[in-house]
Amino acid sequence: MANALPVSPLARPLPELPPVAGVRFGATAAGIRYTGRTDLVMAEFAPGTTVAGVYTRSKCPGAPVDWCRAAMADGRARALVVNAGNANVFTGRAGFEATQANAADAARLVNCAASEVFLASTGVIGEILPYQKISAALPGLYATLSDNGWADAARGIMTTDTFPKAATRTARIGETTVRIQGIVKGSGMVAPDMATLLSFIATDAKLPAGVIQSLLSDGVNRSFNCITVDSDTSTSDMILLFATGQAGNVEIEDAQSPHLADFRTALDSLLLELALLVIRDGEGVTKMMHIVVTGAVSDDSAHRVAMAVANSPLVKTAVAGEDANWGRVVMAVGKCGEPANRDTLSVGIGGTWIARNGTVVHDYDETPVVAHMRGQEIEIAIDLGLGNGTAQAWGCDLTHGYININGSYRS
Repeated sequence: MANALPVSPLARPLPELPPVAGVRFGATAAGIRYTGRTDLVMAEFAPGTTVAGVYTRSKCPGAPVDWCRAAMADGRARALVVNAGNANVFTGRAGFEATQANAADAARLVNCAASEVFLASTGVIGEILPYQKISAALPGLYATLSDNGWADAARGIMTTDTFPKAATRTARIGETTVRIQGIVKGSGMVAPDMATLLSFIATDAKLPAGVIQSLLSDGVNRSFNCITVDSDTSTSDMILLFATGQAGNVEIEDAQSPHLADFRTALDSLLLELALLVIRDGEGVTKMMHIVVTGAVSDDSAHRVAMAVANSPLVKTAVAGEDANWGRVVMAVGKCGEPANRDTLSVGIGGTWIARNGTVVHDYDETPVVAHMRGQEIEIAIDLGLGNGTAQAWGCDLTHGYININGSYRS
């Protein structure tokens, strides 16, 4: 399906993805659901690699999510296996057996414990995963793993994505330069906690599992948990961060170490770039929305207001239709259940304040707002006038393309 969809008008080119010491990636076509494209990805990590993860909060998670949560216990990783086309969700005992089999398959190849193998699946829910196809393909795939396999991996994990997504950064830990690099897939069923979204990030930094878990969780809250395509939370979401230790930086024992300041900034930047690439590939997308909320009673309240606006079908369709209907923003603020006061509320679009303190700005001229609505990136500002709480959220418009893609997803 991914190959049949037109590329998003908001697409970004895949950046150059240099090797990350201690990581080898590869992809192959296992015929799990698609024909004529890669759908199975594997990575091998150097001995001693630590791992952190953030997972969906869905109460109906896929078998790979359960597997990874259990495997996280010792904080070590040696391999990753990802398939596209079948989510291995709502498959009962068969789903569990598939994870057992494929973890064992990868463990034999890498010569590690099965608990050091991490698994992810994305695609259709409720169909038994033909894991034997994965078992048959893994030995040949393992033989092709390469330091330069990142781009192939980014393409291999796509489902309804229309372009591969990746980002890379360098940072300093003490006197040592380290690299952080990640790939992501996601296009629909995207809302916080996290999305129909898989992301795999690796760094050559030497960091304990507890430290990278703290960094990842904090960074996800400011990035992946601030995006939405359609308000729907997937059963299969996960973001995994692997630290191979090959850079040989100074020992770090605390996530608050001053030595990590630059690394934290770089990781946060990379996570936000990956998250926004998902929005740029939202199913049927033609425009991206950036909502900034100020003046809320708390940051958490501001976040909920921002997400309510980003998720509103009426706001999203107004953006799709290039209609400067700011009343729909007022509606979304008022319905979300957070503290708001009509007489202190201000709304702006594209840098133009339309309403201030509950009334339309005197001599308001809609011309620049209409011009802004014709662009691809729509800025919406909301000042609640109640406190110091602030938040940001990113979303996209809602078009006929979204319906077309999801109305025929299984066929």
